[in-house]
Amino acid sequence: MKKLGMQVEQIEEVQSIVIKTPKGNYIFDAAEVTAMTMQGTTTYQIIGEPRFEEGAPDIPKEDVTMVASQANVSEEKAKEALIATKGDIAEAIMFLSRP
Repeated sequence: MKKLGMQVEQIEEVQSIVIKTPKGNYIFDAAEVTAMTMQGTTTYQIIGEPRFEEGAPDIPKEDVTMVASQANVSEEKAKEALIATKGDIAEAIMFLSRP
């Protein structure tokens, strides 16, 4: 590989790798990682099975205020309900309004 101008290096003792996306994180535990450098560009190869952890939705402050007002609860409870319903305002209000 060196004759072709490519350097390959195994990265040792990788504990975990996290790839963050708007929908959540892909987490590789105990992955094998190889760094390949060619023409000044380094590319990383990850070998392993990821697990996906869904991210918490970004809840706007005005949504929290509206749900708290409509359901007559604290903003903390309103935010928890919005997170549980993945930001669905109507569903959060119905959830909080149940007896």
